[in-house]
Amino acid sequence: MNLRAAGLATLVALALAGCSTPGNNRPNATPEQIAAVAYRHDGPPAITLFTMISNSTNEGAHSSIMINAPSQRIIYDPAGSVRADYITEADDVIYGVTPTFESFYERAHARETYRVRIQRVEVPAAVAEQALRLAMTSGSARQSMCAKSTSSILAQLPGFDSVRPTWFPKKLAAQMSQLPGVTDRILRETDDDDKSLALALHRQHLARTASATGTETGPETGQGADEGTQRAVVSQ
Repeated sequence: MNLRAAGLATLVALALAGCSTPGNNRPNATPEQIAAVAYRHDGPPAITLFTMISNSTNEGAHSSIMINAPSQRIIYDPAGSVRADYITEADDVIYGVTPTFESFYERAHARETYRVRIQRVEVPAAVAEQALRLAMTSGSARQSMCAKSTSSILAQLPGFDSVRPTWFPKKLAAQMSQLPGVTDRILRETDDDDKSLALALHRQHLARTASATGTETGPETGQGADEGTQRAVVSQ
């Protein structure tokens, strides 16, 4: 192997290591559970790319997308690590993405060791629905396939001409930045690196909210009440 090939192999290995999330072997949510929590957001159709970046190495560690379609809003989190028994997820698609859960998802990834680049672009309703269908039919991604799986979906969408399938989260973010109308921000926090602590705190928040509103929280009822904004819609 020559030096150039060896260097490329090293870069690929680093990129793939970032998306590795062993142990996420929870069973898929049932169609009934998904239908019960499906959430329709009032905002315009949009696609948001999340890129997790290491603060120590500046390398990309993970890619995922939030799709706000007219029918419902989901997060496609290929080989992701935000998983719990109270989160409604099937084949790497997280359902019931209320404003509270959106904030939790962003902040769970922004820690003392990682920052989150958040890029959002509004799209026609038909494009958002196409992205939703592609995410829901892609199946679970293999470990280390986060950027490749995410970019492969985006590359199929009308208007995403600058996006090509790639293994590298930061390269995908650079491609996303070329789209007209994209907004770009960085989220930094100083939370402990242990993401399970964020999951535990979120569970406690849901329990307090459920107690105050008389609702339930669990795999059958999704992410719980969200200040009266959660609405069930028919799952696609």
